[in-house]
Amino acid sequence: MKSQVFKSFVELTGHPFSSTLLQKFTTSAISKPLIKPFASFYHIQQEEAEYPINEYKSLNDYFTRSLKANSRPIDSDPNVLISPVDGVLSCSGLVNEQQEFVVKDKTYSLPALLGDPSKAAPYQNGYYYLFYLSPKHYHHFHYPVSGKLISRYALGTTSYPVNELGVRLKDDLFSSNYRIISEIQSTFGKVSVVKVGALNVNSIRIENSFRECIKGQDFGHFAFGSTVILFIENKSELTPTIDAFKEVQVGDRIGVWQS
Repeated sequence: MKSQVFKSFVELTGHPFSSTLLQKFTTSAISKPLIKPFASFYHIQQEEAEYPINEYKSLNDYFTRSLKANSRPIDSDPNVLISPVDGVLSCSGLVNEQQEFVVKDKTYSLPALLGDPSKAAPYQNGYYYLFYLSPKHYHHFHYPVSGKLISRYALGTTSYPVNELGVRLKDDLFSSNYRIISEIQSTFGKVSVVKVGALNVNSIRIENSFRECIKGQDFGHFAFGSTVILFIENKSELTPTIDAFKEVQVGDRIGVWQS
């Protein structure tokens, strides 16, 4: 029962009215008494948080917490691709020639996800990683590689809960949710970081849009539940170093490029 209550607070619903009410509740001081039960229920590592738990003013304030400096060591090898988030690697693999990929037993169109066939073309026959962030995870996202930000754009107007039920009920979940795509030109080709809003209320916060992207740099966060998908350009000779269904943290090695 407690799990369902907490999940409703951080994933919200697909209905605008109830989502708005829950959002207002979780961002208000009224929700502060729920912070400690929330942290305890999800076994959150409280010592990693930037501030003591008593200093957070609302449940969402705690949910979007930053971490203490150096909590997430970054693999500094320039040939290494790192995880942009804390979460679970739900699936990964090659993007097929039809520019479609499988997420939780359903097939999604890459052009629909990125909004345009020309945007999708560089990633045809490339590689992808899909990360799911549960309520217990740190919800900031970081650059997975160094390079130059060549585009950032938003797509979609309505978001639905990113969970097993949402995926079963809506085939085009990831191509209709509100999402922000950041495209990076790296030494090894293009890398797209797709942040997918998990809610009816758009919940992606971008902290900066600096042209220079530094691997491991924090550049935004999700206000509630979330999913991140990485796409790697097909010309990249990338060797994955992690299997699906593994827990990862920001800075962990997930792939290596050939020099």
